Amino acid sequence: MLVTIDKRGSINLPASVRKDLGFCPGTHLELTIDSGGAIMLFPVEIYRTIKLSQSGLTKLDEARRSGMTPLPDWFQSEIDHARADTE
Repeated sequence: MLVTIDKRGSINLPASVRKDLGFCPGTHLELTIDSGGAIMLFPVEIYRTIKLSQSGLTKLDEARRSGMTPLPDWFQSEIDHARADTE
């Protein structure tokens, strides 16, 4: 399959390739170059992480106990797995 690099240096992946591989807008790809010069793309997942100091964890624990308002699911998951950044 022949593709062309545009003036911005971008390469367009044909729709049929994106569909076959399940790529959609916002898909992140890791680009590596083989020793022979072959270009390889691998889909990767990007996960947000939050690092807190011990003071921040204490405040977070207070907020957990207050039960004032529900948090978004992704943020609640981060809170449930939070630990000191020195660990």
